Amino acid sequence: MLESRMRWKDNSSSPSAHEPMGFGVSPLVEQLLLQRGITSAEAAKRFLHPSLEDLHSPELISDMDIAAQRIHAAVEQGEKILVFGDYDADGVSSTVVLLEALRELGADCDYYIPNRFTEGYGPNEAAFRAAKDNGYQLIVTVDTGIAANHEAKVAKQIGIDLIITDHHEVQETVPDAVAVVHPKCSPDYPFHELAGVGVAFKLAHYLLGYFPKQLLDLVVIGTIADLVPLVDENRVLAAEGLKAISTSARPGIRALRDSCGLDGVVTEEDIGFKIGPRINAVGRLQDADLAVELLLAATYEEAAEMAQEIQALNTERQNIVAKIAKEAEAMVREQPEEDSSHVIIVAKEGWNEGVLGIVASKLVRTFDRPAIVLAKHPEKGTAKGSARSIDAFDLFHHCMQVRDHFVAFGGHAQAAGMTLELEQVDKLRKQLNRMAAETLTDEDFKQSLAIDLSVAVDDVTIDLIRDMAQLAPFGMQNPKPLVKLTSSIREVKLIGANKNHLKFVFAKENIQLDGVCFGQGDLYPFLTPADELEAVGQLSINEWNGRQKPQILIEDIAVKGWQLLDHRGSKQLQKGLQVKAPEQTAVVRFRPNTDLAWLSGQIRVLDYETEGLTNAAGNIKAVILADLPRRLEDLSFVLKQLQPDLIYACYDVKENAYLQGFPDRDQFKLFYAILLKQKTIAYSKLQEYLKNSRGWSAERTKFISDVFFELQFVKLDKDQISINPSPSKRDLADSEVYQGLQEAIEVEKILYYSGYKELKAWLERVLERGEVIEEEAVNGL
Repeated sequence: MLESRMRWKDNSSSPSAHEPMGFGVSPLVEQLLLQRGITSAEAAKRFLHPSLEDLHSPELISDMDIAAQRIHAAVEQGEKILVFGDYDADGVSSTVVLLEALRELGADCDYYIPNRFTEGYGPNEAAFRAAKDNGYQLIVTVDTGIAANHEAKVAKQIGIDLIITDHHEVQETVPDAVAVVHPKCSPDYPFHELAGVGVAFKLAHYLLGYFPKQLLDLVVIGTIADLVPLVDENRVLAAEGLKAISTSARPGIRALRDSCGLDGVVTEEDIGFKIGPRINAVGRLQDADLAVELLLAATYEEAAEMAQEIQALNTERQNIVAKIAKEAEAMVREQPEEDSSHVIIVAKEGWNEGVLGIVASKLVRTFDRPAIVLAKHPEKGTAKGSARSIDAFDLFHHCMQVRDHFVAFGGHAQAAGMTLELEQVDKLRKQLNRMAAETLTDEDFKQSLAIDLSVAVDDVTIDLIRDMAQLAPFGMQNPKPLVKLTSSIREVKLIGANKNHLKFVFAKENIQLDGVCFGQGDLYPFLTPADELEAVGQLSINEWNGRQKPQILIEDIAVKGWQLLDHRGSKQLQKGLQVKAPEQTAVVRFRPNTDLAWLSGQIRVLDYETEGLTNAAGNIKAVILADLPRRLEDLSFVLKQLQPDLIYACYDVKENAYLQGFPDRDQFKLFYAILLKQKTIAYSKLQEYLKNSRGWSAERTKFISDVFFELQFVKLDKDQISINPSPSKRDLADSEVYQGLQEAIEVEKILYYSGYKELKAWLERVLERGEVIEEEAVNGL
């Protein structure tokens, strides 16, 4: 048995399991819609065909009219307006959206994005005072500001009007500003999950007095990159935005598409894995102005030059992330268990603050724990960084309960940024681990996979995948459908430069399906072509040289039945045997002299002949068979008692009884006839005669003589063998030597010389029926 690494939530059902709902789509798509809570034909139509007409009116957002009046007044009076943004993809796109709208209105405006390293996240007093000194009379924040209570007071003191537009979680108090444009502060607004750029777009729409479609190519970047739920308005903005960005003539967008190698339709994955990370890379390594200027570029030539610079920054960012992640993982593994049993907190001087969120995400995926990664600043006495969490642990909620530990804090349930004094780091670690221990179960720490559909190999077609694609764009709260494939493995192999990925070929009759499982090459030694594998993943179309074929990109695998790992006769056990769970594994040795030098690690050894199973206490799930039993019944007894989920067959043949064969009746008669005639003969002479005349091996001669001697048919005196003139009448099968060879042949035949399928079938009868396998009569006289 191979257990899944993640927790599977099987929500799948057959499309025929429910009455048709009249959605006007295939049963499969209808099933997927129902699983997403879409229960009416009208809702299905809106979901499958996102329309700009389904967007809500911006005037429903609280303070929208107040904000617009103040901005229009500033434009009319020639006041300088400063757009105050954030350094991530959402903040950058938000900044450009509002700047474009203000410029169209004729405003005297500019933008300001704080430097992550020197100023930190969000509005700050020094920036506001500098804006005042530079003649700005109005500041409008985008994608930031909802926690800027102090800065709002400063703005009032120095005579600058402040308008806040944001989407982050609202804290205890709302800043005292001219207007706070925030969906979560708007009880009359139907949708509270807009990205920062979505809120900025709503303000632009209201200011301009018409729907600004020309800005949708910007809106889609922040909406997808910020991982907001892609439902309701966000789904409309993403769907329409993807169309817009695919054909956008904006020089900065064109340059970005080219640097990402995107030609044709841009997908949500292109935004999430190519465009978004490049824009984010700028603010992670330096100030974000370069990203803003790229999107504002007037010509393709200057945009292309900036895109090339951003590409270099992204490559540098990837290298920095890899280095810090390696150091952070090593620190986690070296920490005492109690320090990271529930929540990981690692901190080190010299780490780049800009990439710590990415590192935290990697730690969450590696250790299935919430993770906080901090850069220490001893000269300031502070630590600053980012956090990411698991589904079951609301980071924002729990951190707000210990808000006094932080100098600054903000974020969401699954992601946050923070600054705290160095002496608070250990206190925070203890507090969060205590809270997590009180609220989380072991199952909560396993990542979960929600399965939408169960399929067989012959179900997976290009038409099926295209049917599923009707639910795109995919994202938060509308994930790409996950399928569970149950199939035997025709082939499995390691791929990749580091041989750390798995490539499968699944088959059903003449139909084959390829599967790729990234980053789980360590499971290769525990997979066999005989296994029936359960794989959970996403279906996709693989195109190569103009040919399309379906494939499954596997996220997790499991083998539900017991497994046999066949290492019979291997001379590479010391190098090749990998034990998955040593603490749940036992080595069974039937013969006390069997060498176990090839065995590594602390694994208990059960010596069958000397102690039986008296040392088998504990939870044994895997058994390593180190040698062959003398009788099949011995192995049957062990397996019935232990009932392992995994059997390693690691034995070799020493005697080769099966290959030597069992003497037939005529050979016994010939041997006896020679002795009757000779009466007495030197054993060595008899052996030489039988070798030359009959081709008998020394072992064959010795076996027959031992059987006759045990039955007292012959006498042995040193090198002389003679006939017993008055033997008792006994059957050859009465001889223990005779029986022993029979058993040895049968043991080798079934356990060593059989094929994999035959061996597994024999073991399965023992494991599942719990019965002792009766020996067949072999060559009896």
